[in-house]
Amino acid sequence: MRLHLRLAEDCGVKCGLLMHFGVCPGSTYSKRKPFAMLRANPEMTRMRHTWVKLLPSLFLVLVCFAPSLGLFSSTQLFGQQNPPASQKVIKDPGEYNAYIAALNTTEPAQKAAAMEAFVSQYPGSVVKIDALEQAMAAYQQAANVAKLTSAANRILELDPGNVRALAIVTFLNRSLASQGDAKAVANAGANSEKGLKALSGWQKPEGVSDADFDKLRKQMTAIFHGAAGFAALQAKDYPAARDHYMKSIENDPNNLQDVYQLAVAELEMKPPDPNGFWYVAKAFQLAQGNAAAQKSIADYGKAKYRRYHGGEDGWDQLVVATATQPVPPADFAIKPAPTPAEIAVKAVQENAPGDLSFSDYEFVLSLRDASPANKDAADKVMQAILDKEKQGAAKLRMSVKVISATQGTVQAAITDENQQANKADLQVTMTKPMLHPPTAGATVDVIGVITEYVPSPFTFIMKDGEIAKPTMATPAKP
Repeated sequence: MRLHLRLAEDCGVKCGLLMHFGVCPGSTYSKRKPFAMLRANPEMTRMRHTWVKLLPSLFLVLVCFAPSLGLFSSTQLFGQQNPPASQKVIKDPGEYNAYIAALNTTEPAQKAAAMEAFVSQYPGSVVKIDALEQAMAAYQQAANVAKLTSAANRILELDPGNVRALAIVTFLNRSLASQGDAKAVANAGANSEKGLKALSGWQKPEGVSDADFDKLRKQMTAIFHGAAGFAALQAKDYPAARDHYMKSIENDPNNLQDVYQLAVAELEMKPPDPNGFWYVAKAFQLAQGNAAAQKSIADYGKAKYRRYHGGEDGWDQLVVATATQPVPPADFAIKPAPTPAEIAVKAVQENAPGDLSFSDYEFVLSLRDASPANKDAADKVMQAILDKEKQGAAKLRMSVKVISATQGTVQAAITDENQQANKADLQVTMTKPMLHPPTAGATVDVIGVITEYVPSPFTFIMKDGEIAKPTMATPAKP
């Protein structure tokens, strides 16, 4: 809808001025300019195990085609008693002149002050919101964030669905939220929901080209979905965060902030979404020129990649691939590292069970119930142990660390890992009671027959046990 201003008298129109807000062929002023860039402070994103600082300044251009922005052509309107509904009519010449004077002020700070003065002098004006939008635009050009926020909030008090004001407060609240302001997180989330609802019904202003309006809608969509994603990310609602960030980068695929946080949302899921590796590599590419940001992103991405894949092989190729593609290819995948259960099966397939260490035995046996293949591997390992004992005819001798002992039993640790952790992995039932059980922490040799095991917590069961007597050293010959 095109906005018109008309100067009139209460008794009817003697002589009026119809203002079309667009390009004025006879004007000495330039065509209206987009809002100045909004600058956000460096982004600080909290993750579950890692703090990552997004150091580069974030620049977003919010192109607001407010009805009262820019200049206009003039046409004389004579004798029209009933102006079209699309017109806003200022009947007071003083009010009209004050508005036009403020509108034609070019210096941002002075223009903002003039519009504020107009609103103060004419609080009931039909163009009050237009004047506040002009002030908001001027404050943005002047980089006066406090006044910009105040103007946007005042507009929303009068017009809660004002898309431009919602975009500004949403963007600014997200900036504050990224610095740890919990209240701003909630505000950014709430305002983003209002903005998306208002944006769905927002009509293209008359005089704005389809291309410009499409660009503006995409920018605002990215702002609202980006803020909604950030609020969801802080709440650890990773699926919701992913959905919002995906919609944001559909409209702004080179938005480092949202591409990186999309990666975080996907990689913090349980289980992680492998597409997150593509987006974290893409964020690394987008951060070119900022070595500190790239290091932070790479540190986080590589740590997640190693944990998932089992090594860094393929990481460099992934980073290179993201340089020329805006989204992951349809067949994108990262091969996960083999699971412990898979490793256990492979260990038995590639080695003779009798050649494995006791630490390997415990690892394979503890995963017996993971799958039929693991059950088969565990049976082969246990059979290898029984074969060493000649089916009970021979006893095993091993050095262990005593965890606890009574006259009839010893709880001991076999492997180095369990000895260091003071964790028993062997239960020995003695052949006869001991008069002097070994003390906790002592290293002794036990002799006995392993007959079975408990997978979790893993414990070998040894019967017919005894504490071996220390071997006497042979005296050296003189």
